[in-house]
Formats: sequence, structure tokens, C-alpha cells
Amino acid sequence: MERQSDGPMLIDGLTADLGGPRTAAFLGKVARVIDFQALADSIRLEVAPDQPRGGRPFWPVVLMVKCLLLAKWYGLSDPQLEEQLRDRLSFRRFVGLGLNEPTPDETTFVNFRKRLRETGHGSTLFDAVLEQLRGKGLVLEEGSLVDATIVEQSAGGAGGRGKQGESTRDRCASYTKKHGRTYHGYKAHVNVSKDRLVTDYIFDTAKVHDSQHIDQLIEGEDEAVYADSAYMDKQRSAELAERGVRDRIVHKRVRGQDELTDEQKQHNRACAKVRALVEHPFAWMGAMGYVKVRYRGLQRNGLDFGLTALAYNIKRSLSLLGMALSPPRASRATT
Repeated sequence: MERQSDGPMLIDGLTADLGGPRTAAFLGKVARVIDFQALADSIRLEVAPDQPRGGRPFWPVVLMVKCLLLAKWYGLSDPQLEEQLRDRLSFRRFVGLGLNEPTPDETTFVNFRKRLRETGHGSTLFDAVLEQLRGKGLVLEEGSLVDATIVEQSAGGAGGRGKQGESTRDRCASYTKKHGRTYHGYKAHVNVSKDRLVTDYIFDTAKVHDSQHIDQLIEGEDEAVYADSAYMDKQRSAELAERGVRDRIVHKRVRGQDELTDEQKQHNRACAKVRALVEHPFAWMGAMGYVKVRYRGLQRNGLDFGLTALAYNIKRSLSLLGMALSPPRASRATT
């Protein structure tokens, strides 16, 4: 059972024109592009089951989904999100809270993410948004751009002792090396369309090589595959050719080869122009403060990355529809 809103009150009408105009404009455009009620309906039965008599009603699923996205667009921790919802009129209007209504607290956000994680519905939300964008003709089905990025664990999760002397190491995180530097954390593997929307992702521990997930990410691709030289593999190239898929994976020198041929160099230059587009989602995530994982554990961080990718896709869709308006920078969480 969900809480029922009291509906707009007189005070809401009197303050309708107040609040930050830029934020209100951005959130208004998001509300016109995305059917949030359909998103909520796709996960409602599992994340908001009927409560026993006398139990405390859940907050509306649609409200909670919007709250989690606000946190991503504005780089907010759970305490910051609670504070901003109490303080910002544009946020309250977007999620559907009247000025006289209570505000969900940070524990509510933690519990809602837990229900998403336990039911596997983080990916349901991602897929549902992508389906809506496909319905608007926004996803170019002209090839898959595959890449991976390392997302480091925070210093606390990399090791140390808590207040009670217990280890704080994240047992799911692992080590990897890149360009001579050692990293500890996770790795996000993505498939991106030519219009720079994330169409699929796999979140794994850092030690898993980039090439281990590409075949799953490009399953069903029938146009072309763009990727860097880490994904080069003779068997993969042969399988792509057999499927009639253009192989746009960057070539690298093989054993006994002093340098690339002119044909290989030309191939690599042509691939690089398209492959560079895959960096756009990672750059936006970094600008929003997603430079280190926020939690311990593969499932928690996998859900967090999926929500970040979902928020990016919605933001990117505004640009594709000619409705570009960036949300202002906000304080970023460090926890």
C-alpha cells in the first residue's frame, strides 16, 4: 500500500511561480519526455507490496524513482537529498510533494534502493527508460560502441580498520593495472549507441579484463562493433564476419609484427572517429561526481552505476530532442 498525497493546497498555488527557474525548466522538460508512472508501474508489485494491517504505507514508487534520479542529476548523497527536498520548491514539485506534506528521510532512500537491489529491478528501470527513448526514435541502431572504465573504491573501502577494529576492506573490489598504475575497485563495461546513449552495461570487479564482457554486450548486434585494441581477437573477428557484422575493433601489432600496415592504420583512424563517442557518458558521470564507488559490494555499486547510466540517458535525451538545458552544479557527496 502506498501513501496517498493530499493533493495541491492553497499554499502550493500561491508559490507556483517561486523557486529556481533553471532547475524548474530542466525538471519540467524531463517530466514531459519520460513517463514516470509507467516506470513505477513496471516495478511496483515487487518494491511496494501490500503492507500488513497497521503497517506504515510505502512512499509512492513514482516519487521514490524521481528522488533517486534527482540525487544523480545533482550529485547528492542521501542526507543531502533529504535536505534539498525539504528546501527546494522545484524538487518538491517534480516528485509530487505539496508544501504541507512530510518528506522522505535518508533511511527511506536506503531502504528503497535495497528493495530495488533485492528484486533486480534496477535493470528493469534502465530497460524501461531505454524502451521509452526507443519509442521516440532516439536510439540509433547503427552499431555498438563498447568500452570499459575503472571506478575506484574509496580509501576506506580499499582497506583499514573501523571503530571496532574490524576490517573495512571491500571484499568484492579487486586490483588491476592500467598504464603502469594500480587501481582498486570495479569496472563498468558499456555498450553505447552512435547518438551516445548507454544501451547496455555490465558492472564487475576491476580484475576482470575488458574483453570478457564484450560478447554479451554485443549479442544481437547486426550492424557494426566499435572497440579499442583490448577487444581484438581473431575468433571474435571471424564470428562477427560470419554474422555479417562490420568489425570496427582497433588493430594492434601481433607477435612478430614490427609495425601496423598502412591498411591497418587507415582502419584504426576510421574506427577512432566513431569510437571516441563512447567517452561521452563517462565524462558526464565524472562531471556529476561519479569518480569513485559510493558503497561496498558488487550488487550495491552495480545498482548505483545503473541508476547513474539511467539518469545520463534521460539527460542526453533532452539534447537529442533539442531540449538541452544542463542542471546547475550542486554540492557533491563525499560519502
